Amino acid sequence: MRFRRLTAAALLATATLLAPLQANAATSCQDVAYPVRIGLTPLVTSQETMAGRLCVPAGATTVQVLIPGGTYDRTYWDVGYEPSTHSFTQSQNNAGFATLALDRIGTGRSSKPLSTFVTATTQASAVHQVITTLKPRFTKVIVAGHSIGSAMAMIEAGTNRDVDGVLVTGFTHKMNYITVVPVLTNMIPAGLDLGYLTTMPDTRYNSFHKPGPLIPGSILYDEATKDVFAVTEAVDTILLNTVIIPISRNIDVPVLIVVGNDTHFCSSGLPLMGSDCSSPAALKADEAPFFPAVPRLDTYVLNGYGHSINYAPNAPDYHAAVASWAEGI
Repeated sequence: MRFRRLTAAALLATATLLAPLQANAATSCQDVAYPVRIGLTPLVTSQETMAGRLCVPAGATTVQVLIPGGTYDRTYWDVGYEPSTHSFTQSQNNAGFATLALDRIGTGRSSKPLSTFVTATTQASAVHQVITTLKPRFTKVIVAGHSIGSAMAMIEAGTNRDVDGVLVTGFTHKMNYITVVPVLTNMIPAGLDLGYLTTMPDTRYNSFHKPGPLIPGSILYDEATKDVFAVTEAVDTILLNTVIIPISRNIDVPVLIVVGNDTHFCSSGLPLMGSDCSSPAALKADEAPFFPAVPRLDTYVLNGYGHSINYAPNAPDYHAAVASWAEGI
């Protein structure tokens, strides 16, 4: 279900911003859908479909499987506003990597079951089933996430150990509940049942972009393409990544963590208010205890923007850092 709150005049004025992105001439893109089975227990399962967009540059042998965050779908990874700056998929395709930008179950073109079936764990299970289908075609698979999608990427990698690298963006193990809780409490029901939520109109900038510059076209695009998240996705995200022994302790492949000046996860070292993101070295020191088995942990801080870093004016800097890291896996 989409949430298009723009007037017809505004949409007309921004038609070029919302137009489908054109792939690189050397890159082949197609919409795809994968049958997946999710369940709360082995006896209570549901057959669903996880949709996405697969873009493959000629000769690509590595694929990045991209999981969006809450209230986002695949468009987070392929932002249509000034895509040469903001499209993560376009940047990685240009660097020679295939990308599969997914719609989480319940969002975009994926199926929409009752929200009670939609948890971080069932999302990770669905992604695992998708990854299994990619293995014969690609020699390496990197699972990547943004925000709550990063929690799902870590659950997938830590549970199944079927990937060659993990990219974590917009997420650390020390959530700043002082800023996160108000964002959650300001959400409204949207979707199949009351368990699906989205942001109230005109709250995207304060929720996900501040303290970055307020760029009207960028925020307009974000508002026009926003989606939902299920409340139940947040429960095991917290339990498996910040409360009990983190699932990331089981990850045994290289990890890259990328954050902006993110008030939801960063605090420059203040206790119980997020991680120390004052520098890449400080972030690495703060996060390293949660990744004891990884052969390599890298960190990157994109200064000047908030949570949704693909919208940052300097997003190409982090895109290039990801491509360089992925090349070394």
